[in-house]
Parts: sequence; C-alpha cells; structure tokens
Amino acid sequence: MYINSLEVGNFRNYEFGKIEFHDKTNILYGDNAQGKTNLLESIFVCGTTKSHKGSKDRELIRLGQEEAHIRMHLTKKNIKHRIDMHLKKNKGKGIAIDGIPIRRSSELLGLLNVIFFSPEDLRIIKNGPSERRKFINMELCQLDSVYLHDLSEYNKVLMQRNKLLKQIYYQPSLKDTLEIWDMQLIEYGKKIIERRNSFVEEISEIVTAVNEKLTGSKEHIKMIYEPDVKIDEFEKKLKNAYEKDLKSCSTSVGPHRDDLCFMNGTIDIRKYGSQGQQRTCALSLKLAEIELVKKTIGDSPILLLDDVLSELDRNRQNYLLDSIDDIQTIITCTGIEEFIDSRLTLNKIFRITDGKIAVEK
Repeated sequence: MYINSLEVGNFRNYEFGKIEFHDKTNILYGDNAQGKTNLLESIFVCGTTKSHKGSKDRELIRLGQEEAHIRMHLTKKNIKHRIDMHLKKNKGKGIAIDGIPIRRSSELLGLLNVIFFSPEDLRIIKNGPSERRKFINMELCQLDSVYLHDLSEYNKVLMQRNKLLKQIYYQPSLKDTLEIWDMQLIEYGKKIIERRNSFVEEISEIVTAVNEKLTGSKEHIKMIYEPDVKIDEFEKKLKNAYEKDLKSCSTSVGPHRDDLCFMNGTIDIRKYGSQGQQRTCALSLKLAEIELVKKTIGDSPILLLDDVLSELDRNRQNYLLDSIDDIQTIITCTGIEEFIDSRLTLNKIFRITDGKIAVEK
C-alpha cells in the first residue's frame, strides 16, 4: 500500500498544495510552523476521517474560508483508488471513494491504513488512560469494522444514559426508563471488552519481542489489558453504581474507563519506569502496530513520522529506521542533516515553506 499523490485546498495554512510521493521514504523538511505537520494531518484525515489532534472539521479549514478539500490517489494491492474529501464549516464532511459518494464516514475506514507517530506518542505510556484507550480504538477501528460499529453504538448509548441520569435527578419518574439504556450499554460493552482483550493479547507478543531487541534482552515488557469491569460482572456493577452515577450524572462503570498496563517484571512502567524505559516502550508499541497491520491485512500501512527522530537517541533512531525500509514512510523534520549518518535512503525530499511545497530530490 502506498500513496501516489495528495492535493489540498484551503486546508490549514495551504491555499493549494500538490505533492507526488515516492513509494518508500519521503522527507518533508523546513522550519517550524510552515505546514509540514498539516500535510501529515490531511493524510491521517483521509485514512481515519479524524484529525490526530482531535480538531473539528471547521478548525481544519483555512482562515477566512468556508470549506476545504483533500484529494488522495493511492495504490492498494495493485489497485488504484481515489479519496475525495470535502470539509465544510457548518455541515458534515462529504467523502467520495473512486468518485462514488459514501453515506457514512465509517465506510472509508480500512481503505487506507495509516500509523501516525509524533513526540506526543512517546508520552502515551505515562499519560492518562484516555490516551491508551485512544490508541486501542484508533487501531481496531481501522482493522475491524465490527468493532467500529460496536464502539460507535456504545458511545451513543453512553451519551444517552448520561443525559438520562441528569434528567432523573429532576424527574425521578424517569428512573424506569434507565434499564433500556443499561441493557444496550451492557450488550455493546461486552463485545468491546472481548475484542480489546484479544487485540491486546495479540499485540503484546509483538511489543515484547520488539522491546527485547531494542534493549538487547535487558528488559522483558509485558502489555496487560486492564478492563474497568469484567464481562460477567458488568451488569451487577452497573446496577450497584446507580446512586453514585445519579449523583455525578455520569456512568462510572464500563469500557470507557479501561486502561493498558506495561510491566517490566514487577515494575509498572507507567508509574515507576524511567523516561528512557517509557520512550522505548512507546516506540515498541508503534513498531508493533506496523507488524500487526501487516499480519492482519496482508499489506503494509503508511507510516507518518512527525518530527519524532529528534526525540530519540541514535540507537532508537537506527532501530526505527531499520524497521521501516520496506514500507512507505513520510517523515517531517527541520533539517535533513539528521539523516547524514543514517543508512536510510532518502527517495524523495520536499522543502515546505509557508504552505508552499518545493521538490528538492
């Protein structure tokens, strides 16, 4: 899988930009705040329908404009595809695949498998549980359409249940209607817990192997799924938490409170690991993502590296670069001098200046 070309119009700081990529290593370099990350963001939006920053559609549109466009040509298993995306300030986005409009954004997921790696990801281990849930959801939603559906339905039910809890506080007679939402929350929640458990078991083996190579077998990392509630206890704990939920007007039990644990022997790396251990663990997690996607879809994902090399020491840099020589990689950096001693072949180089793209190689 690789991206042939990308066009953006009125996206972030770009009035118009077009770029044709090499199917291996592409470098986007330039000073800070010139638009390098914006191009990676547009690719991520094409693959996932969402910004990696969590930005709303209207925030992606160039200042003073009402709409933005993204067009991508890609090749997947020797078949060419085109993604057209129309972002509007006050309406839902319009998406077409190969010239045919799709009714739901979720229909796009899985066409382009993309992995985004930024300095913020190096903090995923020590950050809060929401970051680790976001990691699970983003990967599973690209790989498993059933999980995407179950998660979407769960979130809708969760929102409705929380809304009802607020109403019950003022209208106690509505209490009897809570059971309807509880049944649906449990139904979809159980499916999410089960799928997350199998996903973590699968990726944990890869993370362990990668981390051992990175540390010269000095560390043995184990990734553990920490569900907020076990499947067979979900219904009971949800009912027991009713008074608590009513007071807080929110649902305190369910997979929306799950977490991931990373253990090195008996040490919880989230709390007690050194900064170096946490970074190595995060790097292992991202490299494991690549291997899992390859294994699941029988093809390579697109890797987006957003100024992440400057955050890694030489040993981790080399390991990362050695691991990606067979997939399309788009790397942003402030200067290409950091690649001088690298064995990485720079197939295509672009200089980005104030939303303008210039080919240098």
